[in-house]
Amino acid sequence: MKKEIEMLKKELDKVRGNNEKIVLQGQDDKLPRNDIKSSDTRPRLDRGSIDDSKVQKKKEEAEKGDNNGEKKKNRDPSAKHLIRDVDVTSQPHNPNGPGEHGAGVRTKLEEQAKVKIGWDHAYFNEYVSDMISVERSVPDVRHNLCKTKEYSDDLPRTSVIICFTEESWSTLLRTVHSVLNRSPPELIAEVLLVDDFSQRDYLKEPLDEYMKKLPKVKVVRLPKREGLIRARLIGAEMAQGPVLTFLDSHVECNVGWLEPLLQRIHDDPTNVVCPAIDAIDATSFEYAGSGATIIGAFNWEMKFTWNGIPEYEARRRDDESWPIRSPAMAGGLFSIDKDFFYRIGTYDPGFDIWGAENLELSFKIWMCGGSLEIIPCSRVAHIFRKQQPYKFPDGNVKTFMRNTMRLVAVWVDEPYRDIFYSLKPQLMGQEYGDVSDRIKLREELKCHDFQWYLDNVYPALKVPDTKVRARGDVRNAATSMCLDSMGKGVLGMFPCHGEGNNQAFTLTWDDQLKHKNKCLPKIKTPGQLRMLGCNMASTARITHIKGETIRDTSSGKCLDLNADRTMAIFNHCNGSKAQRWRFSRYFDRKGRVIT
Repeated sequence: MKKEIEMLKKELDKVRGNNEKIVLQGQDDKLPRNDIKSSDTRPRLDRGSIDDSKVQKKKEEAEKGDNNGEKKKNRDPSAKHLIRDVDVTSQPHNPNGPGEHGAGVRTKLEEQAKVKIGWDHAYFNEYVSDMISVERSVPDVRHNLCKTKEYSDDLPRTSVIICFTEESWSTLLRTVHSVLNRSPPELIAEVLLVDDFSQRDYLKEPLDEYMKKLPKVKVVRLPKREGLIRARLIGAEMAQGPVLTFLDSHVECNVGWLEPLLQRIHDDPTNVVCPAIDAIDATSFEYAGSGATIIGAFNWEMKFTWNGIPEYEARRRDDESWPIRSPAMAGGLFSIDKDFFYRIGTYDPGFDIWGAENLELSFKIWMCGGSLEIIPCSRVAHIFRKQQPYKFPDGNVKTFMRNTMRLVAVWVDEPYRDIFYSLKPQLMGQEYGDVSDRIKLREELKCHDFQWYLDNVYPALKVPDTKVRARGDVRNAATSMCLDSMGKGVLGMFPCHGEGNNQAFTLTWDDQLKHKNKCLPKIKTPGQLRMLGCNMASTARITHIKGETIRDTSSGKCLDLNADRTMAIFNHCNGSKAQRWRFSRYFDRKGRVIT
């Protein structure tokens, strides 16, 4: 990949050209996907893991040049200015056009055939997106405190890196224009559009021709499909700015989005910052502001989630405009000091396409001397869709799981690593490649361990009991089916899927059969079994030997199957195969796996 990067850098150097001025041009509101003509023109826009000397140098040196190509001279490093709120769309050229001011667009019954074509093409309502100006106005959803903030005059410039493959024409252009239209031009070093081997015609010559109108935008073509992770690494290698800002290709940056991000990195280059993410409705394209009261988090299957701000973090913040310390990032939108990004090892180059890279980077940032924040005064809206419109060479589930296993092998220490595998037993023994270089990186950086991360970064995370006798799915010897909570706590039988969730059970050393935070209660009446809240007085005590019966000590009965073998019940012990069960993993009292 290094040779490809060098070749691409040489090509990019040929076309970097003079970026002294930005001419932003408007588009027809109903711009066809292959149309590159413009109907009007916009007006011209005039923590300890980094060397301290580098940090000081970054704070003291003036930027290389502003949008007029002049060097900044004798600038007082303490000088500040009120947030500039650059937004050339605040007075849209067609105020009543579809989608203006972030309004949603409703389609008519006779348009549904065209709507369906758009959904099939993009997995969002591309038909509606194409109706909306690529330079539409959006509502200012920031807290009022954000509008009176002051920012340093010597903020670092950033290279904005937008990777895409088979992106829709209007959403890609709307992303680019939102960056240029709502950013102080002197803070944008360049916008790199990294095309991950798109095959759609409109993303080839028409896109090149269109972007020639925007001098700061450069299209980088990859000669083969690399996937999001490696495409971003190529973009990072080519970037000229001291700060890297990664954005997805279907977002809209809001007014005042950039300065709050760059200020935090200016204050400390080990700060990695994410905007508060608003939502663009995938059907109507309505811009919906979020409350900016959430953190990025994850569960023990290592899947990213959003959670409410913990009480300890809420107490730390003075007001709603303060940065939010976040245990994890969603991964699509963030800014990071380029030197710090490379010091902590960028992304794991062994990751494929997409998936788990956000958690890998999040753990690494926190454990290796940095901090990760959500900045409520920076707002960027994103189209959330249920699935990707492109394919993964090895399938999306397999790719995501392989990446996740690499993440766990390097950054999640025992006994927490075993929690992951107990919830994903189908992954045990699967190949995920060589991670020795990543482990060496962690050692060289003297990163904290995962226990430190849990104690200091995410103490609110509920940790499953790591001292258990058995964990995972519970397979019946007669049917090879697994115990399943059926989503309602009722113990039924279902084909074993190895995905955890409804089939993830534990047997504790105090003889409780548990599913998440529910326990099997004492057996009072025959029939259906339901998991209930854990209470020492009312919870059943279970005895079990690997591959043998699961016995309720108070009644002496054994876990069995009902007549049609769809439900689990307790019955008189008879030694049949239907009364024999096996967890996916067993442990000794020191937490070591018993084979």
